[in-house]
Amino acid sequence: MKQKTNSGLKIISLNRKASFNFFFENIYEAGIVLKGSEIKSIRAGKVNISDAYAIEREGEIVLINSNIASYKQASFSDHNPYDDRKLLLNKKEINKLIGKINREGFTLIPTKLYLKKGKAKIEIAVAKGKKKYDKRQTKKTRDWNRDKARYVRKSS
Repeated sequence: MKQKTNSGLKIISLNRKASFNFFFENIYEAGIVLKGSEIKSIRAGKVNISDAYAIEREGEIVLINSNIASYKQASFSDHNPYDDRKLLLNKKEINKLIGKINREGFTLIPTKLYLKKGKAKIEIAVAKGKKKYDKRQTKKTRDWNRDKARYVRKSS
């Protein structure tokens, strides 16, 4: 019997630095309000979310500073690459997120942008910034795990 795998999930952009710079508390999946040229550019893979973050504006969650490159074939209806984009969440989820980001030190960071059944989705995390000593500990643990794997490979 064949098993299903990821039912149409295609990862477009990852924010790899986010897990190094932040502790994640919760992760949510949200849709994005896009224009036609923006979704075509996303399907082409011309997206960067590494410097992006989300804020609350007028009772809505808005993605700031995400770069969706201009689509070459778009004519008069081309978009601004750094536009603010509204995230689509339930009212209950929006209220939870607003309550969490109003606490001191928490922010909303996009971790992954992907296509799910043809629709663009973004994974956002409620995150708290790491201190310098936390980052050093993370790096130390990662190096030790790499060395440990090397030792195991050599011994067997």
